[in-house]
Amino acid sequence: MIAVITSEFNKEIVNGLLDGCKKSLRGHDIDIIKVPGAFELPSTAKQCVDSSKYKAVITLGCVIRGETDHYDYICKAVSNGIMDVSIESNIPVLFGVLTCQNSELAFERSRDNDFNKGFEVGNAAKKLLALDL
Repeated sequence: MIAVITSEFNKEIVNGLLDGCKKSLRGHDIDIIKVPGAFELPSTAKQCVDSSKYKAVITLGCVIRGETDHYDYICKAVSNGIMDVSIESNIPVLFGVLTCQNSELAFERSRDNDFNKGFEVGNAAKKLLALDL
């Protein structure tokens, strides 16, 4: 079972990422877990790792730059948090969070094509699961 944790903030973009991820993981059992925003992704990823229920954890979200410093703080907290969970984990934990300067760039990475970040992260999860380490 693969956990796919999705942020509900910037929902339209994240739904596109999720569609790409599901397309990539077709044939695999996935459990979709929704959290309010990107900030909640690392702690939920840690809970999934600690549950021993999953063989991989994928995080999907989107943070778009606004007029305040909030973007910088959230991007740093989320990326560092997911990296920490990944390093401490014995299963793959993947970062599928878009951090974009504007919504146009975010929509471009969540469209139904091979450049969809969710599709890329799903493929990366499959490659990591295939490693015999």
